[in-house]
Amino acid sequence: MAGTFVEPEQTPLALLLLGQQADPDSERGVDCPGDLPAPSDPDLVARALAAKQALGDRLFILGHHYQRDEVIQFADVTGDSFKLSQQAAARPEAEFIVFCGVHFMAESADILTSDDQKVILPDMAAGCSMADMAEISQVEDCWRTLERAGVADRTIPITYMNSSAAIKAFTGKHHGSVCTSSNAERSLTWAFEQGDKVLFLPDQHLGRNTAVRDLGLSLDDCVVYDPRKDNGGLSDSQIEDARVILWRGHCSVHGRFTAECVDDVRERVPGVTVIVHPECDYSVVAKADQVGSTEKIIAAIDNAPAGSKWAVGTELNLVKRLALNNPDKEIVYLDKTVCFCSTMNRIDLPHLVWALESLAAGHVVNQIDVDSETEHWAKVALDRMLALPGPTPGRD
Repeated sequence: MAGTFVEPEQTPLALLLLGQQADPDSERGVDCPGDLPAPSDPDLVARALAAKQALGDRLFILGHHYQRDEVIQFADVTGDSFKLSQQAAARPEAEFIVFCGVHFMAESADILTSDDQKVILPDMAAGCSMADMAEISQVEDCWRTLERAGVADRTIPITYMNSSAAIKAFTGKHHGSVCTSSNAERSLTWAFEQGDKVLFLPDQHLGRNTAVRDLGLSLDDCVVYDPRKDNGGLSDSQIEDARVILWRGHCSVHGRFTAECVDDVRERVPGVTVIVHPECDYSVVAKADQVGSTEKIIAAIDNAPAGSKWAVGTELNLVKRLALNNPDKEIVYLDKTVCFCSTMNRIDLPHLVWALESLAAGHVVNQIDVDSETEHWAKVALDRMLALPGPTPGRD
């Protein structure tokens, strides 16, 4: 018997977020070059198993926590993006790394794996709205703004793992580092040892929450740079006075949670413990009982006593899985409405079957290949993160 869970209503918008419909005016959808199996094909599971068996040790499938259950069942390992990329790098015998996640994750896997390994993303439309909010040309413009303001030489860029390879490479070139949600505090502490200011990309909420909650800075120490406005929408004096310059980016999933959601769930579920991801807005984090990375959330609930009640502020596929795996606890979703990660849900069983069968037939499809220059500098930024004191980062 599974734990208590309330299924959100599947409205037309919810179906779009589930990847069951498309909006050509707002999505960068990519058709598969070949025949995509029908979602109604009753043999999809058998076909996936057959293709996986045919590829044997040549194949290693990575499944992010936010993936659909129909996909995650075929993953050789599950986890967060950096942890998965590390595990792929530890399997040099695997010729094909099929990453059931989103584009920036597959890029990180390509950076960390050998040149002999090929990283495959089953659906090229599986991007990340947060990562897409920071284009490299915009970040370069931002840096020129900081140079004109006379602060660039005192500013250390820190980019969240949820960013493109190009942004990671920019960070590496400019003496910065990458961070995950579990080591953001250590990353910012290190950055302030190198300079006076931090440029935090691309998630403003993780940057603000880390600076204020963990490092003790004030909200006034943080300003938000908007790439769509002249000078980022900031005066030179605001840039000069700021300790942390936050990029105007956010997670479309975690950004839906509000302080009102926390108040509402406390009324509905007396004695509930509210746990949220640090990509949530500061007002949500301030009202929550616990804040942590995806794997910290999983560990907290798995290790909680029977009968405990939890409201979880993160992606819905994961929350449903937590409820299924913890039948002795009451687990509810922090928001009343659907909040799947729409781009994660692009990786469905038909796309996975198509990719695996193509590989088994000798056709490499949807390979993610980061150019050597970008790979070099992105690796520099990743290596700086790995060199930080403390536990080896493996969660985001």
